[in-house]
Amino acid sequence: MTSEELTRWNSQEAIAEAMIPIIGTLHRTTGVTILLHSRSLVNKSVISILRTHRFARQLGGDELTVEETFPFLVALSGLDLGASKIDLGLLVMSYRAREQELSIPAFVAETLVDVTGARKSEAAGPRDVVLYGFGRIGRLVARLLIEKAGSGGGLNLRAVVVRKGGEGDLAKRASLLRRDSVHGQFNGTIKVDEQSNSLIANGNVIEFIYSDDPASIDYTEHGIDNAILVDNTGKWRDRDGLSQHLRPGIAKVVLTAPGKGDVPNIVHGVNHRTQDMHERIFSCASCTTNAIVPPLQAMDEEFGIVRGHVETVHSFTNDQNLLDNFHSADRRGRSAPFNLVLTETGAASAVAKALPSLKAKITGNSIRVPTPDVSVAILNLQLRCETSKEEVVEHLRRASLTGPLSRNLDFTAATDAVSSDFIGSRAASIVDANATIVEGDSAIVYVWYDNEFGYSCQVVRTVQFLSGIEYPTYPKV
Repeated sequence: MTSEELTRWNSQEAIAEAMIPIIGTLHRTTGVTILLHSRSLVNKSVISILRTHRFARQLGGDELTVEETFPFLVALSGLDLGASKIDLGLLVMSYRAREQELSIPAFVAETLVDVTGARKSEAAGPRDVVLYGFGRIGRLVARLLIEKAGSGGGLNLRAVVVRKGGEGDLAKRASLLRRDSVHGQFNGTIKVDEQSNSLIANGNVIEFIYSDDPASIDYTEHGIDNAILVDNTGKWRDRDGLSQHLRPGIAKVVLTAPGKGDVPNIVHGVNHRTQDMHERIFSCASCTTNAIVPPLQAMDEEFGIVRGHVETVHSFTNDQNLLDNFHSADRRGRSAPFNLVLTETGAASAVAKALPSLKAKITGNSIRVPTPDVSVAILNLQLRCETSKEEVVEHLRRASLTGPLSRNLDFTAATDAVSSDFIGSRAASIVDANATIVEGDSAIVYVWYDNEFGYSCQVVRTVQFLSGIEYPTYPKV
């Protein structure tokens, strides 16, 4: 038996190895991103591809193997495809549902007729991106932008604006990008070019511009044009402050914090398509807002929400003190690694801005805890109808598989899941099926979220959308 299992594993490894060049070629030459149940397979290792297939069993309920998906990938490689996202998991599920006899190549060609040949979309890029600030979120957004560079037809990270940190600043910035205590090593190579004041990461030349004043920079002098600037500092959160970034070469500004006043707050997957594209300043709201709004929308659409309370158990962040010291917020001045710290969250009030269709009153609070990353939000909801745990869990599972929230909402049925399991998760939030409690019209839903990396993925998705570089996922379900 052991020999048979090993033989089968070796066979699966060989198929996964054969998938990698096809996935890479499609991405680099045509702008096609291959997904498996909303998870990108681009730049993934053999083991990662096999693990993603295995994980599909938890989501879809059925085994999904590389033996089954590989013929669909081969069929894709033979088509004249345009820029798009294609989900192998959805293709297989759609094919299984077909009762008529049709070969896989014929089925794939028929299903993807809207993105092939004369109907195909050409890549909308490249689009320049500038990062203003290079902290926790800035460096993770940089990693994602470098990872997604592909053929150069997408987002192009051109520059990072920071205050000079003294002697050896560029080398220290490179070191922080190269190694991270939470998220591990950068996947690739980074070279420091002191002469051009640039880092070269996986072939991407990223210039570092030193400035204390956003209003003093002319980005066209650096060869940057029509760029989207991502402000990771949170120093300015209203329209007047963020407008300082609208300098020559900058077309739009995206804030990685909750916007104040009339600044639109975007939660990708929920309200990004309703935005006025003539607007030049946007906010990506907070990590917690991005985590709770997708499941709240899913629950409200299916069951209706009368009222709710959100409690977030949140990892400590840079704005807290390592040891007790003065802080403008009293409790956040107490030592973060030593305490559970009660604090406020604006995420509950931000729900109304991102999800105006939800008429229920949502309250919220937060507890900061001594972990460096990954948080959990507890949604305590009174529903408009009585239901059961099975119905709630099944609805959220399906929402994570198909539909508008599939890239933003994830799902786990693991009985032993803990916070560190979700470091590096690309979803805005992950529903914990086994923690769900439902009694009558009362539902308590637990959602995990990587408040650093998952949020950074939401930021990049938003920038892709605002750039016109976010392509629809096929097949349509």
